[in-house]
Amino acid sequence: WRAGYSDQIKQLLERAKQHLDNCEDSTAKAYALINTALIYADLRTRFQKQDQELSFAAVNTYNRALAVTKNLNDQRTASYVYGNMAKLYENEKQYREALELTRQAAFSAQRSNAPEALYQWNWQNGRIFAKQGQLDAAIRSYRLAILDLKSIRNEISSGYAAVPCSSSSYRTTAKKISSELVDLLLQRASRKQPDEDIEQLLIEARDTLEILKVYELREYFKDDCLDAARSVKKKIDVISKRAVIIYPVLLPDRVELLVSFAGKLKRYTLPVGVDELSQEALIFRKTLMKRTSWEFLPHAQKLYDWLIRPLENDLQAIPVDTLVFVPDGPLRSIPMSALHDGKQFLINRYPVAITPSLILTDPQPVKRDGARLLALGITEPVQGFPGLPYVADELKAIREIYGGETLLNDQFSGSSLAESLKKEPYSIVHIASHGHFGNDVDNTFLLAFDEKLTMNRVGQYVGLYRFREEPLDLITLSACETAVGDDRAALGLAGVAVRAGARSALATLWHVNDPVSYELVVEFYQQLSSPGCSRAVALQRAQIKLMKQEQYEHPGYWAPFLLINNWL
Repeated sequence: WRAGYSDQIKQLLERAKQHLDNCEDSTAKAYALINTALIYADLRTRFQKQDQELSFAAVNTYNRALAVTKNLNDQRTASYVYGNMAKLYENEKQYREALELTRQAAFSAQRSNAPEALYQWNWQNGRIFAKQGQLDAAIRSYRLAILDLKSIRNEISSGYAAVPCSSSSYRTTAKKISSELVDLLLQRASRKQPDEDIEQLLIEARDTLEILKVYELREYFKDDCLDAARSVKKKIDVISKRAVIIYPVLLPDRVELLVSFAGKLKRYTLPVGVDELSQEALIFRKTLMKRTSWEFLPHAQKLYDWLIRPLENDLQAIPVDTLVFVPDGPLRSIPMSALHDGKQFLINRYPVAITPSLILTDPQPVKRDGARLLALGITEPVQGFPGLPYVADELKAIREIYGGETLLNDQFSGSSLAESLKKEPYSIVHIASHGHFGNDVDNTFLLAFDEKLTMNRVGQYVGLYRFREEPLDLITLSACETAVGDDRAALGLAGVAVRAGARSALATLWHVNDPVSYELVVEFYQQLSSPGCSRAVALQRAQIKLMKQEQYEHPGYWAPFLLINNWL
């Protein structure tokens, strides 16, 4: 910003204020003055050489706006004047004044019944308290902000005019507030006082993380009702006492783990920052896909040292039947099964599953009696995609285990999928065709013979099963892929079971050779049909069997297969 250019802007702002002074008082005039003050405040932050005159001009303009709102008895607009003026004082580190103005903003929002403003000022209060190190006060304010946001969610989804906020911006804001509250709760937990029950803070942090995960999935699939059918939320520790649930928490200045062991929640602070972890995960993913090289191994071991090594003593102290990861950010793009302790892969020790959110998980054991299969696939090259010649044998082998219906090549269309799902209560839907998960749901599809089916469309077809007494038990996508380094694409993959209304999903992070997919998937179904074998154990056994074949021992072949959501 050149000084001469900024002088021109200040002259224009003065002319704008003079023009507004000649206008009759109105709500539009008040908001025009607020916007003028915001420009002054923005100029103030942009200058390296502090210009106190800009702060004075901003305050003066806010006061003019305040006079207009008082003349109109407009409490809603006054709330925005007080709140934005408070931000100016916050940026100047004048926290006492900022808190008082924010209090007045919240009071005006309450008087005018404006929750869409009130959440902003409770959030702002929390932010100011946090900057002063007052964590308890900050946490109370953040809790209020989240409650305020919940109160306007339905109005935003329905487009209620009094709430000027889109669903997208609502989800973005809710994610940010939830993430900041998790950070504060974990900071507070590290300041444990004598006889204080820190686990309650950790539980609240975990539950807030769960809310954050739901917002992320809604944002990806552009569906604010994504979890509407998931009304029964069962305690995981009661359903699966031997599962260890691992939440990596990626914060701006550190990485932590929240881990649930048999009903007890513990936290671990990792000796690595977010940037270093992200870079390591990206290199690991890239090198893991090179099946002719083992250069991935040092990265697999480093990630193991960060994510698993801190838990080893606790893992050895209790019986563990599954490790369930609720991954975040770049960790969504890597297969945890391929982490290496220096002697063996993680999958050699434990079955591994992932879930985008525990509260969106329906933890029920697999239903074997009366299981019905719908198998769909494409062997021929279509729409510019290569053929998958092993798919016919794959579908035949699976059908021999479960029976059911098969739709192959030109029999597999969007309409035939929809029709088949309507007429028969299938428990397993297996799709052996190319699939791609992009960074946006609009760039995500499964390949039918004559068209590309969006995941939202597949979700509509399969989603009817959500409202049955028995939802779809498993959906398998045996030839899908996500882009390297695209954690939003991996988020879409992780959410595929939720979007499809299925209890669980088996899918691949990247495309694997056709014969590899055939061998692993058929073995998975064979194991799954065995009494007492969980979904996670079935995948573990299939991966280990493939690994023992010399030509497929490299994890680039077996690691991309992920079990998603229900692992029982």
